[in-house]
Amino acid sequence: MNERETTQQLQRPTTTTQTTSTTEANGTITEYTPGNAIVLRESSGPVRYRFGKTVTYVTRSGRVLDEATVKSRIRVGVPVRVHYAGTGPNMVVDRVILEED
Repeated sequence: MNERETTQQLQRPTTTTQTTSTTEANGTITEYTPGNAIVLRESSGPVRYRFGKTVTYVTRSGRVLDEATVKSRIRVGVPVRVHYAGTGPNMVVDRVILEED
């Protein structure tokens, strides 16, 4: 190699792909702590879900519920469906669907 020749190393950019699957579960609310967690009685027994940073509450037909409606309608004994990501103790809810319109 002479003075004008240089060695060049090519660096390929590193990319990381993370796949997150989302799932839905049905049950009846047995515990509810707004902003924190919800426990549903499912066919397999009670299951605890944590709430994500933002949670949307909707009716089965898709109507988004305002805060006052959430406070009056989301309570123990109400059947709901939750949309969540993660598994085990890391199940994080981003949507709660009331089974009744």
